[in-house]
Amino acid sequence: MVMSGKHFNVHEVGCCIKYFIFGFNIIFWLLGAAFLSVALWAWSEKGVLSNISSITDLGGFDPVWLFLVVGGVMFVLGFAGCIGALRENAFLLKFFSVFLGIIFFLELTAGVLAFVFKDWIKDQLKFFINNNIRAYRDDIDLQNLIDFTQDYWECCGAFGPEDWNLNIYFNCTDTNLSREKCGVPFSCCTKDPAEDVINTQCGYDIRAKDDNEQKMFIHTKGCVPQFEKWLQENLTVVAGIFIGIALLQNIITDLKG
Repeated sequence: MVMSGKHFNVHEVGCCIKYFIFGFNIIFWLLGAAFLSVALWAWSEKGVLSNISSITDLGGFDPVWLFLVVGGVMFVLGFAGCIGALRENAFLLKFFSVFLGIIFFLELTAGVLAFVFKDWIKDQLKFFINNNIRAYRDDIDLQNLIDFTQDYWECCGAFGPEDWNLNIYFNCTDTNLSREKCGVPFSCCTKDPAEDVINTQCGYDIRAKDDNEQKMFIHTKGCVPQFEKWLQENLTVVAGIFIGIALLQNIITDLKG
């Protein structure tokens, strides 16, 4: 049985491959929709949807953009792959495959450029983190993102706790009347397993103490070197993701015939 237009011979398409692609993409599609919903809800709570110009008010990075971009890409890809596999539509499957190829190429290019221009990337990453340190108290989503990053990678600042001197609430200047003066956020603190409740004041005045005493209470390594360390330790996982994308593209190519 041959289908007209841009459709395939039914016998050319294996049912297992077809429904595997369909199942994978419907999950991808729903996740994309969830990400977009969370992003729109977050902007609604912050009043951005009622005042679009406020998007540029934040001095640092708004994490909502991450949800919007990732959710948008996942939604479009999931839709194309889901409908393309179910209907065996050549255009949608080709669009899905090409889009995956572009993403794979961009990831590969980013990896090569990061290796070649390592020092420049490190400087840009430092600039990006420090810029967001300045805006730490300006946006609750940014604050949560920084706290999560410092807690997960057990780091503090871009290259060390002294980077928090850039923030008006944490700097050590005489004009700073904040109680957090010469301190760091609680996410910089080392965790005590015996404590059930997080001590949000554990970083108060810590940078006014000497280095040896600081090491007893907070993480003194910066997030940039800790990220580099994490990337090296998880290189196999990153490579596996690349290989997985490549294999998925081959499956889609087989599906297209």
